Amino acid sequence: MKKIAITLVALLATSLTFAQEEEKKEEVEKGPWTRQGNASVLFNQAAFNNDWAIGGINSIALDINLSYDINYKKDDWTWDNKFLGSYGLARIDEGDTQKTNDRLELNSLVGKKAAGYWSYSFFANFRTQFADGFEDPLTQEIKNSEFLSPAYLQFGPGMLWKKSDNFKFNIAPATSRLIFVAKEFTRVDAAEEQAFNDAGGYFGVDANDTSRFEFGASLQGYLKTNLMENISMENILALYSNYLEDVGNVDIDYTMNLVMKVNKYISANLTFQAIYDDNATGAFQIRETFGVGLNYGF
Repeated sequence: MKKIAITLVALLATSLTFAQEEEKKEEVEKGPWTRQGNASVLFNQAAFNNDWAIGGINSIALDINLSYDINYKKDDWTWDNKFLGSYGLARIDEGDTQKTNDRLELNSLVGKKAAGYWSYSFFANFRTQFADGFEDPLTQEIKNSEFLSPAYLQFGPGMLWKKSDNFKFNIAPATSRLIFVAKEFTRVDAAEEQAFNDAGGYFGVDANDTSRFEFGASLQGYLKTNLMENISMENILALYSNYLEDVGNVDIDYTMNLVMKVNKYISANLTFQAIYDDNATGAFQIRETFGVGLNYGF
């Protein structure tokens, strides 16, 4: 985990350096490509001396987030690409360092104008995680996930409604979805296969398999608004329903990012994420982070 954190810090530093160098250049001729990114490092820390009488425990947390958009627009064609990377670590007192946030996602969406705000489209989405996950994050004894396990790949044709880069949604009624996992997480004896599969497998993948194919409908929406000066809210929603099994069970992934800028480099950031995926667990997974730190848009 420490190596992952160091790598992400280096990536963030490189991005900030590149952005600062770009600012010094003369204005480049406008073309069909636009680029925009945001990098942030959030800190949370609490410390108490031995004479603090009412209780408390030392802790420190670091959360790194990087998003980058590369968009193309020319004539009737648009091509939007977005990278999302997040990684968080926390340490309480003298305990082991624990992972608090882990996300790696790539999105690509091609559109050919049809009429009004509507376009014919084709999208692809890939997501996984950077580092190992554990059933009990405190003991870190039983690993239950890792880089590319699970990994999700979705793609399919559809219709895109796009008013601007900050307000759009895509409907894809014929979406293929692949779930990839490592064999070590599905390896069981023949006598245990049926029980393993009846329990939902590993992220939906059956015993001794390494992938699962689904076919269904996908809806993805994006809305970014300025609530007031120096306060912006980004909403990202993804819905998916599998035609081949339990079509009424809709997978939900919603993320809200609230950025409250103090100045160009310092901000308070709030992130809320809610996930429902009955292949993973039959309940909502909720994540919330809040911190003050360095923030840079480029």
